[in-house]
This record gives sequence, C-alpha cells and structure tokens, in this order.
Amino acid sequence: MSHGSVYRQAHANGANGGNRANGADDLSYDYRPMFELVQETLSNADLAICHLETPLSPDNSDLSGYPVFNAPGDLAASIAHVGYDGCSTASNHSLDRGIAGIKDTLDVFDQAGLGHAGMARTAAEAAMPRLYSADGITISHLSYTYGLNGLILPDDKPWAVDLNSVPDILEEARAAIQLGAEFVVLSIHWGAEYQVAPTSQQRAMAKELLAGDEIDLVVGTHAHVVQPVERLGGNLVIYGLGNFLSNQSPQSCRSCPPESTDGVIVQVDLVESESGDIEVAAISAVPTWVDRRTFTIVDVGAALAAGSSPELTAQLEQSWARTTATLRSHGVDVAFAGQP
Repeated sequence: MSHGSVYRQAHANGANGGNRANGADDLSYDYRPMFELVQETLSNADLAICHLETPLSPDNSDLSGYPVFNAPGDLAASIAHVGYDGCSTASNHSLDRGIAGIKDTLDVFDQAGLGHAGMARTAAEAAMPRLYSADGITISHLSYTYGLNGLILPDDKPWAVDLNSVPDILEEARAAIQLGAEFVVLSIHWGAEYQVAPTSQQRAMAKELLAGDEIDLVVGTHAHVVQPVERLGGNLVIYGLGNFLSNQSPQSCRSCPPESTDGVIVQVDLVESESGDIEVAAISAVPTWVDRRTFTIVDVGAALAAGSSPELTAQLEQSWARTTATLRSHGVDVAFAGQP
C-alpha cells in the first residue's frame, strides 16, 4: 500500500524524516531501494506474486493516499525490477479511481511486463484466467475481494473487479484447469482488519473453497496483520500476509497495532506426485518488517543474524516472535528461512 509517506520517499525531489528520498534517472518514483533487502529472495523464485492494493497513475500525476488511493505508476516498474512476475489486484480499493483507474493500472502493469488477476478492462479479459509457466508447471492465479468500500461497479461492467463468490471462484478455477492449469492459487481479500485470528467467515469460506479439487492454495490479504496457516482437506490456506510495504504502524494510525508493521514472504515448494498431480512439498516463510525511516522492507531473520542497534534489535525480535508464533498457531510446521 503506497501511502503518501511511502510515495514521497520514493520521489526524486522529496524527503522523509530527514532522509534523502530515493528517486532515479529512469524512475521519478523509485521504490527499488525499499525492496533491496528482500530482492534476492523474490528474484530467486520460479514464480513471485505480490498483492497490489491500490490503483496506479499512468503518468505519476494526481497522486493520493488514504482513504482514496492513486499511487505512482512507477511502482509497477519497481516491483518488476525486484523480481515479481505478477500481482493480485482485487481489493477494497480497486475502484478508488473508478473504471478509468482500473484501465490505467492494468495498462501500467502490461507496460512493466507484469501479470495481473482480479481486475479487467473488458469482459473478454475478465473471462480469461491468468496462467503462468514456472519451471515446467502451469499455474493459474485468481484474485477476488470481499467488496469495494461501498462503491458499486457499473451495471454494464460487473466483471471489472472480481468479488468474492465461492461459485464464481470455483467456476474460474475449473476454466483455468480446462486451459491447462496444473495448480490453482487463489488470492483473496477478506477478514477483519488488524485481527490476527481468522474470522469464522474466513474459516468457513476456506473450507468451502478447498472442499473440492479446484483450488490448491489460498492466500489471504486485507487484515494488515499476519494471520495463521492452516491445512484444510489436504491443501493450505494462508489466512493473511500482513503488510509488506505500507505506512501503517502505531505511530501513524491510532487503530494500527504493532503487528501492522509485520509481513511475510511465503515460499511454497511444489512437486509432481507419482500420480502426476502437482502438490505442495514444503512451505517456508521469510518474516519481514517495515523500517519506516526509509520504508525499507527488512528481512527480519537476516537482520537479527547480522546484528543491529539495541533499539532496532528489540523491535525485530518482537516482530519475529509475533510472526513465527502466528503462522504456526494452527498446527502447520512452517519453516523459517534465515532463522536467527
């Protein structure tokens, strides 16, 4: 989430907290330094998918933060540079800039060479599931959201944002499988903000989604805090990834708990079973934390191993403890890369 403080840090002529902002000759809004400490992890993945929660401006103009977002289009080039292959785009902010904002965002994604799921410019685009090829495996990515902050899609464009509906999700998954998908990932915007425990609605919906063979992995967003991983019907649901890049913290938001500075890169290893099915062989995680002095995403385990100031070490230790305990709280043995 590129809040105002975040995109001002990325701008060539701005400043944030006394620190020289980023900026570069090729990007007016350069987010790449913010990802520098996790770039190797992202770029080493066969397929790296993010969640983009805000519309993007094609020319970096008319920018805005909370509550109606419009982030610099340069963000797309930055996340492509650090190793992402695509993003989920369905969120409660998808319609912040109207139908025109959806088109602008997806145009910018196309220019950056990024895949996208969850929003569409045409009915035909909405009907075509997103497919990726990763090390010989065809993976489909779906993206849905619980709502649009009270905004309503035009009657003639109900397909512009994918809204949570179990029948619709399963129908798209089946269409993806017919097109050759061997593994289907669903990104879903759901849950209650700042609540670590999954809601009863999340858990019920996850069980329904994973009851059949259509969905292989569910990855949740929206709560802005890390939520647990659970195994349902042999498949995994990651209820919430927390905040990867944002300005949310107790210092910036009265309702934001310390957990809102925590995030996680979840790594899922796939294998082909003897029957030819693609299955999850292992799941691991890289806990992250946002250093709001420069909005750098910190690899918590690596930073603790390297050593930091006493004050920063204390914050990182607390973040590590929160994230690791939460992810394992529903009995899944998540491995932690770079454990200090």
